[in-house]
Amino acid sequence: MSIEQPTPFPGRAIPEQVSFHRTELAVILSLYGRMVAAGEWRDYGISALRDRAVFSIFRRTAENPLYRIEKHPKLRLKQGQYCVISMEGQVLKRGNDLKTVLRVLERKLIRSVE
Repeated sequence: MSIEQPTPFPGRAIPEQVSFHRTELAVILSLYGRMVAAGEWRDYGISALRDRAVFSIFRRTAENPLYRIEKHPKLRLKQGQYCVISMEGQVLKRGNDLKTVLRVLERKLIRSVE
């Protein structure tokens, strides 16, 4: 007669990696689609790491990313959990509201009409 192991109580487990939520991806992909239609961007990559999630934006597949949209949940009470980083590594915008942070990239869509 064998003794079975007890089933663990389903609680909040610590996630092994950080990822973007569906609503966050909808906001990011909406901007991405508009920039692809404008001919500015061509490819993207998503990374889910232990401490952050990264959405990388490329002009061409073989290049370094033009921009990185990063989510750092541990920084949400300090600097803000979202940030946009340029190709050179400069932080362009940081905050807790994803739509507000992404406005720095939406300026690229605004062009003068003659």
